[in-house]
Amino acid sequence: MPIFNKLKNYIGLVPNPVTERTKAAHARTHGASVHISVCPYCAVGCSQLVYTKDSKIIDIEGNYESPINGGTLCPKGAATFNLVHNPYRITTVKYRAPYSDHWEDKSLDWAMERIAQLTKQTRDAYFEEIDQNDQRVNRTLAIGHLGGATLDNEENYLIKKLFTGGLGIVAVENQARI
Repeated sequence: MPIFNKLKNYIGLVPNPVTERTKAAHARTHGASVHISVCPYCAVGCSQLVYTKDSKIIDIEGNYESPINGGTLCPKGAATFNLVHNPYRITTVKYRAPYSDHWEDKSLDWAMERIAQLTKQTRDAYFEEIDQNDQRVNRTLAIGHLGGATLDNEENYLIKKLFTGGLGIVAVENQARI
């Protein structure tokens, strides 16, 4: 017993190793909203959990409930957070006018409008209703589309319908099959 009393007295003299700061510490994702997303890189479609606070992304990790990746991510997928928060990331559209010797910064809205105008202009200029054999074709051979591998079936379906049926584009392909 005397050893126990000595030990008890010794423990009483040692300050508590858990400080108030340690007690108040918590994970960076504590209190954040969680959104399920898909990794933007390849065609596998790994599920990710995107944590946000005050409408800002604070962390991205693999989704443990996903039957595809079970919470794991490849090195590129694991670095998705750095894709969003990289100080060297270009956040404007780089545009070089025809015959220009320099690049200009343009807004995404400007670029989307420009693409829409050029697509319509090209479609109108090269649209064929009837081919040389007097067959109705309703097509343009002047525009092509190459889709990304991370598009899901629904997005590919809508793209195919819009580009072939709506715009008459014949060359519609997806990189997942190349």
